Amino acid sequence: MPRFLKLLYLKLFRIHDTPQKIAGGLGLGVFMGILPGTGPLAALVLSLLLKVNRAAALLGSLITNTWLSIVTFLLAVKIGGRIMNLDWHKLQEQWLHLLKNFHWASLFQPSVIGITVPVIIGYFIIAFCLGLAVYLIALLVLTITKKKI
Repeated sequence: MPRFLKLLYLKLFRIHDTPQKIAGGLGLGVFMGILPGTGPLAALVLSLLLKVNRAAALLGSLITNTWLSIVTFLLAVKIGGRIMNLDWHKLQEQWLHLLKNFHWASLFQPSVIGITVPVIIGYFIIAFCLGLAVYLIALLVLTITKKKI
C-alpha cells in the first residue's frame, strides 16, 4: 500500500496544471466515485464541463469507485433516514428485502421510490462532504508543495 500511495502522490504532482484545477478534479472524482451508478466516465464528462483536471478526476473516481460506496451504504441509510425523518433500521430492512427479491419491474413501484430517495440523499451528502474535504486537502498540499519546487 505505501508504494501505491507514493505513486499516487507522484502522479498528482507531475500534472502540469494549477493546484486549483488538480484539486478540483480530484474532489470531483471522489464525489462521482462515491455515488452509486456513477464513476470514471461521469467524472471525465463533468471534468470537461467544469474545466477541472481530467486526469485528477479520473484518479479520484478510480480510488473511490464502488468499494467506498458499498462501505458508506449504512451511513447513507442513516443520514438519509434522519433527514427524511425515517427509522433507519426499517429503511435498511426494506433495502435488504428489495435486494433479496429484486425484479426490474419493482423499481417503478412507489414503495421502492420511498426507500430509494433517502439513501440517494444520504449518498449525496457523504459524497459532497468527502469530495470537499479531498479538494481542500489536495489544494493545501499542492499549493505548499508547488511553492517549494
